[in-house]
Amino acid sequence: MTTQSDQPARPALDEVLATITASLNGHLPDTVRLAAQAMPEMVYRHTQDGAFAMPKEGGALTPQTRTLIYLGIALATGSHCIEAMMNKATAQGIDAASILETFKIARFAEATRVFGNAEYVFARLADQQ
Repeated sequence: MTTQSDQPARPALDEVLATITASLNGHLPDTVRLAAQAMPEMVYRHTQDGAFAMPKEGGALTPQTRTLIYLGIALATGSHCIEAMMNKATAQGIDAASILETFKIARFAEATRVFGNAEYVFARLADQQ
């Protein structure tokens, strides 16, 4: 059985915020700053979730690839994370060509979603011919 004393000590919230800020090229997203004030436990949880999704060691993808995937998803979903991922891409030295290719893939994925959603429209128009 695991007890509280078996768990490693959790870093102070200021340390967590400093780590996030450093990873995002010196920028702390407003959402994180506000969550730290209103619900610090959420910042810890979000940090744990990030480490689970994007482990520092042993992951199959490079950190740069992970950032580009995250950026592409943020672009496609309209997430507030776009700025954060651009900051992270800058900190990781990701080149403009890779960022623009990620944009093009996200744009195509979104266009494909709209195209796929139009199946009923195309079926109705085909029936009218």
